[in-house]
Amino acid sequence: MPSGLVALAVGGFGIGLTEFLIAGLLPQVAASFAVSEAAAGQLISGYALSVAVGAIALTAATARLPRKHVLIGLVVLFVLGNLLSAIAPSYPVMLLGRIVAALCHGSFFGIGSLVARSLVAPERKSRAVAVMFAGLTVANVLGVPFGALVGERWGWRAAFWAVTVIGLLALAGIIAFVPRRAGEAPPTEPAAPTGLRAQLGAFRSGQVWLTLVATALGYGGMFGAFSYIAYTFTEVGGFSSADVAWLLMVYGVGLVVGNIIGGRAADHDRDRALVLALTGLTVTLAVFGLLATSATASVVLVFLMGVFGFAGVPGMITRVTDYARGAALAASANVSASNIGNALGAWAGGLAITAGLGYTAPLYVGAGIVLISVLVMTVAAHRARPAGRQDRESAVRR
Repeated sequence: MPSGLVALAVGGFGIGLTEFLIAGLLPQVAASFAVSEAAAGQLISGYALSVAVGAIALTAATARLPRKHVLIGLVVLFVLGNLLSAIAPSYPVMLLGRIVAALCHGSFFGIGSLVARSLVAPERKSRAVAVMFAGLTVANVLGVPFGALVGERWGWRAAFWAVTVIGLLALAGIIAFVPRRAGEAPPTEPAAPTGLRAQLGAFRSGQVWLTLVATALGYGGMFGAFSYIAYTFTEVGGFSSADVAWLLMVYGVGLVVGNIIGGRAADHDRDRALVLALTGLTVTLAVFGLLATSATASVVLVFLMGVFGFAGVPGMITRVTDYARGAALAASANVSASNIGNALGAWAGGLAITAGLGYTAPLYVGAGIVLISVLVMTVAAHRARPAGRQDRESAVRR
C-alpha cells in the first residue's frame, strides 16, 4: 500500500470525524454558548450545505492547479476550520469554523479519489479509492462515541483540538508521501481536462449523468431510512435509547466491510457490482421494514444496510471519473450528488412519518428510492456494454 494512500486515508478519517463527532457534542455546545438545541443543530445542517457547495466551487476554482497542491490547500482549510471551532468564543464563530472545515470535504474526496487511483495499477483503482474512503467509514463507526467520550472527559473543545492534530498529521503525510504529479494522466494517455470549460464539457456524457443520478438515489434511499433509524429501533424494535449507540456502531462496521468488498468487486466487474450492491440495499431495506419488530433481525439487517449501502461508493466514483476522462469537477459532483440525495431522502422519510405511516415507513420509502437507482444503473450498464464490446473488437483488429 503506497504511503501516499495511507496519508489520504488519514485525511479522510479526520474529515469524517469532523462530520460525525458533533452529534455527540451538541448538548455540551448548546449549553456552552447558551443556544437552543435547534440552533446547535445548525452546526450539522450548515456543515452539510457547505459540503455540497464547496465540492463544486473549490474544485472549479482550483481546476488548473497541481492536484497535490490542491490537496495540501484543502487540508490546511480543514485544519483552520477545526482550530477555529476549538477556540471559538461565540456560537457564530463556531458555526463559521464548521462551514470553513466543511468546504474542503467534497473536493478532498473528489480530487483525492483521482490521486488515489493514480498511485496504483489501473486494475486496482477502485480498491485504492476504497482505501482512501476507509478513513471515512472508520470515522463513521468512531465519530459519535469519540466525540461523546472526549467531550465527557475533557470538554467539547478537546474533541476539535484532537481532530486538528489529525489534520496536521494528514497534511504532513500528503506533503511527504504523495508524488508531485499524482493524479495527472501519464504521458501516454490524454491529459485530464483542467480548465473550467473543459471540465464542464465532461458533463455532456450521458454516462456521467446516469452515474450521478444513481449515486444520489442510492444514497438518498439509504439515508432516508438511516435518518430515522433510531426511532425504528426504539419505537418498533423495542430497543432502549441506550442500545441505539451500539446499533449504530454495527451499522458503521457494515460500512467498513462494504467499502472493502465493493472496492474489490468493482475492480473485477464494476457495473455488475454496482447493480448487485444497489439491489442488495433495496432488498435489505424492504425486509428490514417487514422484520423491524424482531431484535435479532434488526441487528443483522442494519449491518447489511451498511454493507450494501457503501459497497457501491468506490465503483461509483471510478465510474464517473472514467466517463468524465478524469475531470476533478465530476468526481466532486459525485460527492455533492450523494449529499443532495441525503437531504432529499431524509425529507421523503420525514414526510412518510408525518403522514402517519409509522416508523417503518422510511425503510419502505428508502427501498423505493434505491429501486429507482437500480433501474438507472441497469440502464447505464446496458448502454455502456455495446461500446465496451466495440472497443474490444477494435483492439483485436488492431
